Amino acid sequence: MKKIYYFNPISKAGTSLLPYGYETTGDLAEADAAFVRSASVHDVKLPKSLLAIARAGAGVNNIPLDKCAEEGIVVFNTPGANANGVKELAICGMLLACRDIIGGVNWVGEIKDEAGVAALVEKGKKKFAGTEIAGKKLGVIGLGAIGGPLANAAEALGMEVYGCDPFLSVDAAWHLDSKIIRAKTREEIFAECDIITLHVPLLDDTRGMINEDTLSLMKDGVVILNFARDLLVDDDAMEKALASGKVKRYVTDFPNDRTAKMNGVIAIPHLGASTEESEDNCAVMAVREMTDYLENGNIKNSVNYPNCDMGVPTKAGRIAVLHENIPNTISRFTAVLAAEGINISDMINRSRKDHAYTMLDIDSEATPAAIESMCSLEGVRRVRVIK
Repeated sequence: MKKIYYFNPISKAGTSLLPYGYETTGDLAEADAAFVRSASVHDVKLPKSLLAIARAGAGVNNIPLDKCAEEGIVVFNTPGANANGVKELAICGMLLACRDIIGGVNWVGEIKDEAGVAALVEKGKKKFAGTEIAGKKLGVIGLGAIGGPLANAAEALGMEVYGCDPFLSVDAAWHLDSKIIRAKTREEIFAECDIITLHVPLLDDTRGMINEDTLSLMKDGVVILNFARDLLVDDDAMEKALASGKVKRYVTDFPNDRTAKMNGVIAIPHLGASTEESEDNCAVMAVREMTDYLENGNIKNSVNYPNCDMGVPTKAGRIAVLHENIPNTISRFTAVLAAEGINISDMINRSRKDHAYTMLDIDSEATPAAIESMCSLEGVRRVRVIK
């Protein structure tokens, strides 16, 4: 019986897919696997029994990735599962920023009890006039699961779309509309575009990418959308740019103590993935990733270990090893099995920076002595007998 712990509840669309032999536990100390959404795991003592954590969402800043890797805990996320929800909200953000819809709605609420509301509306609506997005230049920084579909949707709405992504995958490139203009650098987008939307992870290279220097490159009255990460934007620089008119509107899905009080900010309470469909999609993907790992040893969409897939085990046994990425490790594994007279029928090894993963399909069952010897090898973090 495999025991599952939930740091946060996840959608029943996912939990209903857990196969027979899985049960929920309220005690993390006995859990084999855990699911999380927004809860912080950084200060949590993780038990030796814990094999994996699945984040029902894309961001994993609430999970100590290196600590988990060192303890042989695979961390999964669900990239793309909530992409459509975020894409739709970004389109909404563009419309809210270009047309003073929020101001107009709030004004109607203020005058709703006065006589002749219809006449007042016709007389006062000009205060809330805005611009259309058709014909405007949109710069999309990051053309992955969210940015790519958003770029396509914006082009279909009549916008002139520029896209920049130095790490664009071949698959993502195939799905981009041919009319989207490739920008080789962010600076090109900063200089050319009327609206700029961010869809990149928080890395050393992207932290504070919207700052005093980059804002100075932009057109006066630019609109900036941030549905990716709060720290991509320097709050001090943004406040000055809004006050001077350099930035017309800043739309963020990550309000903080500063931005929530700034004039010109449309602060949305982190609703990008808050749709029933997104929550269902994330839960389903997280459960499928987790069960494939627990049942077959396969890793897909891990953020601290490499992807590695050998399908469903068909041989007599399968051993999975999480280990450091150091020389001669594979030869030591094969030597241990050879000493026990165990033949390897198939094998796969993948690495990701300092971390590596090896799966070995064998023609006979793994002996206790072989597993004990592998566990004692230098750099080995965890050895699992899958079958």
